Parts: sequence; C-alpha cells; structure tokens
Amino acid sequence: MNNYSILRPVPGGSFAQALGSLLEKMQTFFCAEASEGRHPVFTRFFLSDAQNQASALKKALEEFPWYGPAVSIVEQPPLDGSRITALAVTDSQSMDVLFHSLRLTEEEARGLDSYRQSRLLFQKYLDIIRPLGLTLKTHCVRTWIYVRDIDANYAGLVKARNDVFEEEGLSHLSHYIASTGIGGATEGRSQITAIDFLTFPHIRESEKTYLKALSHLSPTHDYGVAFERGVRLSDGHIFISGTASIDHRGKVLHDGDVLAQARRLLENISALLAEGGSSLEKLRYFVVYLRDISDFRIVDDYMQRHFPAVPRVVLEARVCRPAWLIEMECEALPS
Repeated sequence: MNNYSILRPVPGGSFAQALGSLLEKMQTFFCAEASEGRHPVFTRFFLSDAQNQASALKKALEEFPWYGPAVSIVEQPPLDGSRITALAVTDSQSMDVLFHSLRLTEEEARGLDSYRQSRLLFQKYLDIIRPLGLTLKTHCVRTWIYVRDIDANYAGLVKARNDVFEEEGLSHLSHYIASTGIGGATEGRSQITAIDFLTFPHIRESEKTYLKALSHLSPTHDYGVAFERGVRLSDGHIFISGTASIDHRGKVLHDGDVLAQARRLLENISALLAEGGSSLEKLRYFVVYLRDISDFRIVDDYMQRHFPAVPRVVLEARVCRPAWLIEMECEALPS
C-alpha cells in the first residue's frame, strides 16, 4: 500500500539550514517506512528558487543512503514560507512502478519553444520505455507537466502533447493519461517545460478505469486538451489529475472568488472519486496550486478546517487558464 508524507524543514534560517533539517526528517521517515516494508517510489522537492538551490539539493542527496534516481525537483514556492518542501511517496511494491523526471539540458533547450521542448521530452521518455517493451498508451498512468510562464507557453505544450498522443494511438475514442499541467520552473534558464512520468510496467489496459464525472466536468477534448480527469487502477488506487473550478460545459465558475472556486473543484473531485468507488474521506494527500500568493492564508485555513488529517502542501503556481485562481490534485484509496 502507498504511503504519502509532506515533509517540511524547521522554519527560518538559510537554505542550507532548511535543507539539512529537511534531510534529517526524510532519513527518519524513510527508515521508519523501510521497517514497515515500504520503500521509496519517488520524492518531489518544491523549491522557492531553483536556480540558486537545485545544485545544493542534488549534491546533498548523493550523501544519503535512501537517495535514488526517482527524484523530481521543481520551482513552485511553498506558501508557508519554507524554502523547500518534499512530497515523499513509498509503497510495499515500489519495484513494480517506474518514475522518470525528465529535464532538458541547457544545450538541448536553448532556442526551442515550448512545443519543441515538449516533443523532445516525450521522445526521451519513449526512448526509455520502448526497449523495455512498454508503451505510452498502456503503461504510462500519470504525468506532471511543468511550464515556465504558463500564460505564454501553455499552448505549445498542448499542441505537442496532442501530436504525440495521436502518433502513439491515444485519443478521446480510447483514452488519454491522467495529468497535471501547471506553472513551474527548473534550474535551467532555457528550460520552458519539464515532465514527470509514472509508469506501471506490468499493468494491462483492462486494469484501468478512466473517470469522467460528466455531470460536473466536460470532456477535456471539448476544449482541445488531451488528458484524463482521473484514473482508477484495479487495486482501487485512484489518481486525480489537476482539477479546477469548471462546469460540465467547460466554463470557468466563480471568477475572482478563490474560496468559491475551491469549493467547486472539491465538488468536482468528489464526483470523480464517487465514480471510482471512493470519497473525499479516503484522500491520501493534496497538492494545492495558487495563482496569487495573497490567497494562501484563506485557502490554507479552509483546508485545515475541512481536511485537517490529510497531508497537504500549498504552492505558488499558475493554472493554465488565468481565470482559475486555484487547482488541486490528489490520490485516494477505495471506500
């Protein structure tokens, strides 16, 4: 069974102090998990300033025994004031899951727009899985796509993903992939897009159910994008994609009201979970993305009142439509 933990450093101090504090907590966490028979699936680090922090983080990770390649680093500042926060995922069957966090080098990214960078990242992934006898269509269960200056660069990513999916046999007539496409940056100045892929090498298509909740949400292809709202695996595990305040016609609801948008998107998530045989009471964690940092306190207080036992991290990250002030992603177990 998967376990999730949001790990934060002791407040205050320099980045070096925050990093040392966080790594101590992570080592304690992973040792405790190992004693329960659970091992790392992946760890995602959220940084406040990737260009000045990522290299120090990578160097520090090499000195810890639990460090492995299943690490993602993204600049999405934690809004509680932490310089760094981690989402750590463990599982008793971690060897059955592959996690790839793909980034372009400065040389690869320089001069390429978001379309060409995204195509190159998808090609890197395909070059990894094809020799293993795996396909994007069947074995990739979840993606996270980070776009620098998403207001300007999202359209190129959308076209690249649509083109790759068409070439690989994915369509609205079959299925897409659960995904979050969100504002985020890496340490490279020329890197516009970055993608994380979660792959299940032994999964069959019959073991996946795609969640639509058409009473609340429009099909994504109605407005030209290619992702699934959520997916339920045969063991009952549910991945919910980045979800915002939208209705069944694809219209943004509650312009300018972040709390009303939060309530609506949670209603949408509840509908998706119900379709998958679960509920909000079975959530394992939240990642909350806010466009405007001034909304942090009101949103965080709301989440604390309504979901006090669910680990969460609230980040500064713009959603793909300017009118969306907030987006959330999560995972759940069956009821």
